[in-house]
Amino acid sequence: MIKRKIIAILLLITCAANAQDLKKEDVKKEVIRILDSINKAKLPDTKSGVSGEEHWYDKISLRGYAQIRYNGLFSTNDKVSCEQCDKSWGTTSTDPDAKANNGLFIRRARLVFSGQVHPNVFFYFQPDFASSPVTGIQNFVQIRDLYFDLSFDKKKEYRLRVGQSKIPYGFENMQSSSQRLTLDRSDAINSAILNERDLGLIFYWAPSEIRDRFAMLVKDGYKGSGDFGVFAFGVYNGQLSNKLDGNRDLNVVARVSYPFVIGSQIIEPGIQAYTGKWAFTGEISSGVIVNDPQYIKDQRVGATFVLYPKPFGIQTEYNIGTGPRYNTLTKTVDVTDLNGGYVLLNYKLDLKNQRLYPFARFQYYDGGKKYEKDARSYVVRDYTLGIEWQPLKAFEFTAEYVIADRTFEDSALPINRQQGNVLRLQAQFNF
Repeated sequence: MIKRKIIAILLLITCAANAQDLKKEDVKKEVIRILDSINKAKLPDTKSGVSGEEHWYDKISLRGYAQIRYNGLFSTNDKVSCEQCDKSWGTTSTDPDAKANNGLFIRRARLVFSGQVHPNVFFYFQPDFASSPVTGIQNFVQIRDLYFDLSFDKKKEYRLRVGQSKIPYGFENMQSSSQRLTLDRSDAINSAILNERDLGLIFYWAPSEIRDRFAMLVKDGYKGSGDFGVFAFGVYNGQLSNKLDGNRDLNVVARVSYPFVIGSQIIEPGIQAYTGKWAFTGEISSGVIVNDPQYIKDQRVGATFVLYPKPFGIQTEYNIGTGPRYNTLTKTVDVTDLNGGYVLLNYKLDLKNQRLYPFARFQYYDGGKKYEKDARSYVVRDYTLGIEWQPLKAFEFTAEYVIADRTFEDSALPINRQQGNVLRLQAQFNF
C-alpha cells in the first residue's frame, strides 16, 4: 500500500511538471496529505493496544546496589576481626605488631538481572563485582545467584527453584544485604552457610496474598526478608557457593515462616533446620588431625521471631547444632555441639521524604566455623549500636559502633581472645 502511494506521489510530481494548468500550491498540498497518511500508517495502533512484536529482552529488568565502607575510626584493637564478615576489618596476622589495613573498602557491587521469561519460568541472575577470594585481593567478579523458578500454577504459589540461590535457613540469612540494618550478619546464624548460598533444588509454597505481604515488607521499608515462601524444602550440595561438592552427600533443609497481621502490627515467627555431611577441601593445616574429613556431621535447628518496626521492632534468632570445631588442646578437629543467636532492637522513624532506623544488637556464638582455617573455634560476645539514614531512595548511610569480645583460635593462633571497639561506616547506593 505504501509503495503504491509513493508511486502516486512520483506520478503526481511528473504530471505537475508537465501540466500547465495545475497550480504549484495544489501539488504541494496533495504531496503533504499523502506523506501524512504514510506516517500514520507506520505508527502502532495505541488504541487497540497493539505495540508490535514482544521480545524476550523486554521482560528482563536490571537493578543493583553498591556498598563502600570504612572500618578505621576509633579502633582500639586491630586484632579484633571477623573473616566471614568483612575482610577489611582487623587482621588475623600472627605478627604481634601487625596492623589492620582499615582503608576504604568496596564491600559489595552487585547487578541483578531478573524477569518472568515465561508464564511459568522466572529468571534471576546476580553477579558481584567486589568479591574477595583471599584477604587483600579485591574486586573479582563472582556469581552470587543464578536460578530459575519453575511454577506449577497460575498464581505461582507452588515453585521449584533450580540453581545457585540462598538456602532457606534463618531470617537474617534470607534478608538482603541491601535491606539489613547491621553491617554484617551474626556469627551464630551465618556460620551455618557462608554467603548464604549453595547449588540445589528448593521447593517453595506461599499463598499469593502472603507473597504480596512479603513484597510489601521490603518495599515499604520494614526490613523484610523477601519472598522465600511460607514453607520451603529442598536439597543442596552442602559445600557453599561457587565450589564443587566435596562428597556425594546432599544436605536436606526445611523452613516454615509466616507473617501474621495482629491489629496494626505484623509478626513473623519461623523455624528451620538442615542436616548433612561437611567435606574439608583444603581448610586443614598440616599437623591437624581430622577423622573422616569428607563426611563430618553438620546439623542445625533454629528458631526466629520478628516484630516488624511499626515503629518499634524486634528481630531475634537462635540456633543449636553439631559441627566441626578446632580443639586447641589436642590439635584435632572434633565434632562438637554449637549454639548461639542474636537480639536486634530497631525503630523506624519516617520524616519528610527521609527515614531513620536507630538499632542495637547483641550477638553470641559458641562453636566452630567449618569453612575457615582448621574449622576455627569461636566464642563471640558483641554489642552493636547504630543508625541507618535514608535521605534518598538512591542513597543510604549507616554508622555502627561495635564493642567486641571475640575468641577465635586455630593451629596458628591457639590462644587468641581479642577485645576492642571500633566505629564502622558505610555508604550504600541503590540504582
